[in-house]
Amino acid sequence: MKHYIFIDYATQGYVVVVGLLILGFHNSTVPYWGWLLAAHGACLLLVHGLVVGHARWRQAGVLGFLRHFYPVLLYTGFYRETGALNRMFVPDYLDAHFIWAEERLFGAQPCLEFMDALPYLAVSELFYASYFSYYVMVAGVGLALLIRNRPHFFHFVSIVSFVFYLCYLAYILLPVMGPRAFFREIDGFDLPVEIQAYAGNPTYPDAIKVGPFFQLMAWIYRNFEAPGAAFPSSHVAVALCTVWFSFLYLRPIRWLHLAVALLLCASTVYCRYHYVIDVIAGAFTAALLVPLGHRLYRRFHEHAGPGPHP
Repeated sequence: MKHYIFIDYATQGYVVVVGLLILGFHNSTVPYWGWLLAAHGACLLLVHGLVVGHARWRQAGVLGFLRHFYPVLLYTGFYRETGALNRMFVPDYLDAHFIWAEERLFGAQPCLEFMDALPYLAVSELFYASYFSYYVMVAGVGLALLIRNRPHFFHFVSIVSFVFYLCYLAYILLPVMGPRAFFREIDGFDLPVEIQAYAGNPTYPDAIKVGPFFQLMAWIYRNFEAPGAAFPSSHVAVALCTVWFSFLYLRPIRWLHLAVALLLCASTVYCRYHYVIDVIAGAFTAALLVPLGHRLYRRFHEHAGPGPHP
């Protein structure tokens, strides 16, 4: 562990915790649990080998880059895995409770009524483009920092990864579909009749469905989304994390970035991907984890001595 830094402890810690959950709590909803457990063991060994290899051959440029970039290569696998593990602790998705809570808080379902109140193509495309901007924020801020200052880029990857890992763990423990549950888009899951009655038979306005950003996001969700990954909203948490880095390292774009991120927060409800509760939880997640991750990052790097940190 001599050469481990914050991102290594965070990644290995996540791999170990989820591996232990699989080992101790797998059930019939996790048919390939042995393979998942083996994959976690392999991940532990590969990350450790990368850390030790970089410590031995510090001048290796590609190895040095991968030594700090490797978490990005794990995001998709970890995220998709949550969909296979999220019914180890609860018998089914928790949407009925969230929908009931929104009805009590707002007297309606904002995730349905927002779009119904503004069923216009120009408005919907603005919101769907804002939702898509999440991918641009993560990749764009990362690329800008990589070009400008590699230690700042490594700092960015470390904190973003920390936020992702805690969101992924929440998805395993508290699986929530989000408003897609109203549209019966998930095979084998139906809302209770009394809960579905809050929405009736909702539809997407025809004028909105022709929009290119609507269709792009529909394709992304159809091919890459993991069921049960709505609470807290990682779109909100990670987008706000990227804004924090703009204020820290990319100050010329910080206010524009913040404005787009706020539009993204609203778009998660308008576009019917999240309940309002998910958005609030995502904002609290960022407010808690970004400063905590930054503090841990600095502390581990101070103990590690000279290295790629600001």
